[in-house]
Amino acid sequence: MIDGHIHADCRPYEDFKLMAVAGVEAAITCAHDPMRMSTSAVVLDHIHRILNNDFERAADNGLKLYGAVGIHPRSISPDYQVVLHELPSLLADDKVIAIGEIGLETTAEKEKDIFIKQLELADKLGMKVIVHTPRRNKREVARESLSILDDHIDQSLVQIDHVDNSIIDLVSDFKGLRGITVQPQKMTPQEAVKLLEEYGTDGFALDSDMSSSPSDPLSVPKTVHELKLAGFKNKDIEDVSQGNVSRFYKL
Repeated sequence: MIDGHIHADCRPYEDFKLMAVAGVEAAITCAHDPMRMSTSAVVLDHIHRILNNDFERAADNGLKLYGAVGIHPRSISPDYQVVLHELPSLLADDKVIAIGEIGLETTAEKEKDIFIKQLELADKLGMKVIVHTPRRNKREVARESLSILDDHIDQSLVQIDHVDNSIIDLVSDFKGLRGITVQPQKMTPQEAVKLLEEYGTDGFALDSDMSSSPSDPLSVPKTVHELKLAGFKNKDIEDVSQGNVSRFYKL
């Protein structure tokens, strides 16, 4: 199994062992807003931690990490231009497979501008991007995000995440990867199963988005268990819990 979206820097050492014991072999850890991003130095230190300390902590417990770095819409420092300037060199790190998580939290113009600049960089480099959709005003913000994506990058490079029943119709024909976040206060394993029963497993990937919010490091294994109980074919379960992510990122 691969957990398609986590925030390893917020999790204790023991969570990685739990995941590995439960059969999670790898995860993608993303940049976000673990603290007040008051300056670019804080944002860059956060990214450097992701690519160094967290990789070591996970590896010590048998969990392989892949990295995604960028400016999350809630981590825009006043001098964010410094981070944008440093981003190409950070993306050159062999551990980085995507720009992310990026996107919109609201529809503020500064958020849009930074989102677009990172999409343009991804398009130029041919890199994948992980796109955030928020808890609040989710449908409105998702609509705006999708419009921006259509104008600036090929959908085939995009993992749009935190897809749930409120926006599934907006991405039913999405050409990239659609992340289903199974997390307390977002979606239960049973709700994820119902969504997959209706829309199929093609182009979907499970993730826990575990962070400082209420989280469950075993979200993906628990959902796989529910999929088995619901009678899903082994291939479909493998696709949504590992295969689709692996093929999308060529892991």
